[in-house]
Amino acid sequence: MVATRALDLVESDDRLPEAADVVVIGAGIIGVSAAFHLAKAGHSVALVEKGVVAGEQSSRNWGWCRTFNRDEREIPLMQHSQALWDSLPAEIGADMGFRRNGLVYVTKDPKELAEWRAWLDKAQPYQTGARLIDAAEAKRLTPGNEQQWIGGIVSPRDGRAEPAMAAPALAKAARARGVTLHQTCAARGLDTEGGRIAGVFTEKGRIRTRAVILSGGAWASMFLRRHGIDMPQSSVHSTIFATTPARQVSPGPLRTPDFILTPLLDGGYLVAARARGRLELTPAGIRYARQFLPSLRSNWKMVELRLGRSFFEGPDAWHGRWSFDRPTVFERMRVLEAKPKGAIVEPALREIVAAYPDLAGIRAARLWAGWIDSTPDAVPVISRVDALPGLVVAAGFSGHGFGIGPGAGRLAADLATGAPPIVDPAPFALDRFARAA
Repeated sequence: MVATRALDLVESDDRLPEAADVVVIGAGIIGVSAAFHLAKAGHSVALVEKGVVAGEQSSRNWGWCRTFNRDEREIPLMQHSQALWDSLPAEIGADMGFRRNGLVYVTKDPKELAEWRAWLDKAQPYQTGARLIDAAEAKRLTPGNEQQWIGGIVSPRDGRAEPAMAAPALAKAARARGVTLHQTCAARGLDTEGGRIAGVFTEKGRIRTRAVILSGGAWASMFLRRHGIDMPQSSVHSTIFATTPARQVSPGPLRTPDFILTPLLDGGYLVAARARGRLELTPAGIRYARQFLPSLRSNWKMVELRLGRSFFEGPDAWHGRWSFDRPTVFERMRVLEAKPKGAIVEPALREIVAAYPDLAGIRAARLWAGWIDSTPDAVPVISRVDALPGLVVAAGFSGHGFGIGPGAGRLAADLATGAPPIVDPAPFALDRFARAA
């Protein structure tokens, strides 16, 4: 078993431009989508990334592209994203691994089934296509599974894509449309004139611009604090693994009470065990503790709290003010790595084989972990920053940013250029946290 995940690599541009209409900071799925849509609209774009394209959470997630069970505020944007997942491969001439094979959720818990039914009632105006299934249909949709269900959900319009392929494919398409991509080029900070954006300081020089999209994932809050802008954000550690090729037991992602299986194009599965995520105590976590407390209380059984290395290093440590003309933490930590929790693998494989005897002999092939950047209400920030005109933030996607990424990048591009937004951006406003406080 290899402690890594596969990742398609993208070529960089050598020369940093002197100026660009928009500078995008962070080349995950949201950043590359924003850059692509900006270039498509005729804007010059520089995309800067301290590490590599999709080096952090955009290649470490489950790959789900789902509407079901999302916060209602996200549903319209997710529906736009699904349309993009459908159309982008043909438009860019590259496979992003997207397959609209549906999602199946099954359960033995009446309370869980009632929660799903309540979501369906709330989501009825959006016509998502998801529907409740009874025990017999749940059994039919999980052939070979030895467990007994009381029912579940099938969401046939949902699907999955390949995290290792999607953002790199879109980044290559963005470059083909004129975006300059600068990997291993950290953005150190923002230049301002007259109280608005005037440029971006990078480790390789300054880029003049009047508009910046910060899609920095787990690093966004720390970057903003340097400029006196507050965004409550915390990171949760999560481990997943990929298996060796095995018999297909579900055409699309399957969620059971004990494990989650996502079919991969190589014939294996991506496995998310029903293990607790790890929330490490950090200076940023202490700063935002009051805002996160309601969420922590309601999800207490799903996380473990501990002190770890992230108290002293990484995006949730306290870095205060730093100079823009000297190396920063962004250069010291090109990629936010997380040590995977190897102890989850064997119990998960045993549960899978107990449920599916035909999968006997399946093994883990690759194991990795990531840091999920979260907001107090688990809804992302895709927002102009009133305190600094010209700045747009697109971060805090709380573990479900990959699927919504194409639409989120498009919305961020609209906000940065003043184009009519594809959906109402009000639910994603940064100032909602200040209003709630």
